[in-house]
Amino acid sequence: MILPFRTTYIVYMQIPEPILVLIDKYLAGKASAEDIGQLNEWYRQFNDSSTELDTTDQLDELQLGDRIKSRLFATIRSQETPVPVSRPRRWLIPAAAILILLSVAAYFFFNPGKKGQAIAANNNKTIPAAPILPGGNKAVLILADGSSIILDSTTNGIISQQGAVKVNKLENGLLVYMVNGRQITENDEAFYNTISTPRGGQYQVTLTDGTKVWLNAASSIRFPVVFTGSNRKVEITGEAYFEVEKNAKMPFIVKAGESEVEVLGTHFNVNAYNDEAAIRTSLLEGSVKVSVGKGPREYLQPGQQSGITKDGKIRIYDHVDMEEVMAWKDGRFQFKSADLSTILRQISRWYDVDIEYRNNVNLHFTGQLPRSSQAASFFEKLEMTGEVHFKVEGRKIIVLR
Repeated sequence: MILPFRTTYIVYMQIPEPILVLIDKYLAGKASAEDIGQLNEWYRQFNDSSTELDTTDQLDELQLGDRIKSRLFATIRSQETPVPVSRPRRWLIPAAAILILLSVAAYFFFNPGKKGQAIAANNNKTIPAAPILPGGNKAVLILADGSSIILDSTTNGIISQQGAVKVNKLENGLLVYMVNGRQITENDEAFYNTISTPRGGQYQVTLTDGTKVWLNAASSIRFPVVFTGSNRKVEITGEAYFEVEKNAKMPFIVKAGESEVEVLGTHFNVNAYNDEAAIRTSLLEGSVKVSVGKGPREYLQPGQQSGITKDGKIRIYDHVDMEEVMAWKDGRFQFKSADLSTILRQISRWYDVDIEYRNNVNLHFTGQLPRSSQAASFFEKLEMTGEVHFKVEGRKIIVLR
């Protein structure tokens, strides 16, 4: 059991009662200038080389802390027996614990600016909030009959059977559909599946044509279990990166809202979150055709990005920073003069938290951080700028500036 600060002093240090009263007054924020002067006089009366101060000494808080701890440690070691008190001996605590308590008290005693914070914390004791952990590989497979399978916790092998149809999950994430012991072909009925990631989730899947797809948090892809006809068409929400298997006879088409991205075989990223201002397609290699319904269409070259606004207009951006675009897939956050609201939308999806603004903000930041970091590390980095502050309430992040 940890004893109160005042009792600790009585047990292990022969400190005059008037000084204890002054210390209590100081820690309670009620000490006058005269009281503080008396406490400083008491401190200086030790008169040894490690702690002697005169009225002109100007030490920083680390130097003061070191001197205080040296004096307290020496004092504790010099006490062969504790001073009797009214409490039974079973309440005595080890000298090491006493030293910690006294050092903390001394630190706040000689750093008035910290004192009020300590008193406020003591008067508002709360259970520390659980750390907000980063997301991970999480996804749900929704089958043609509407049933669902949690992919991240499902072992490889046969994971579902719908009548004569069996679904086999391979090690590389490929889902193979079998009918009566044979693999489904383009001559069979097309079954559609959906893979969906929650907030705080991501997942990689290989489609039956060999195309690889990476899904970011709060995203989904709807696809046929086998591609038939004249094209390979899928639908997405959220954000996905594609490495499309080449097939000149069957163009690969990604539908996101009213827009479509058509390729023959290439690498590109589509960001189509509903809370973003535009659907952005960023091309890493090859070429793609971007269109909106029967309206305008544009062709992208590597390093370019298209932005389709809510009213259906297409804008082309040159010399886009692809490292920033692909940072999420490579396991990090990366921003270059990004506004705070854009940053916090990514944070909300990856850490599965809600964002609440108490003030209007118009701030921009540049930097990067691993997506494996806890949320606290991210907010600490932003607060180091001195431009913004946050308050955490469960899974809600409140922006105070």
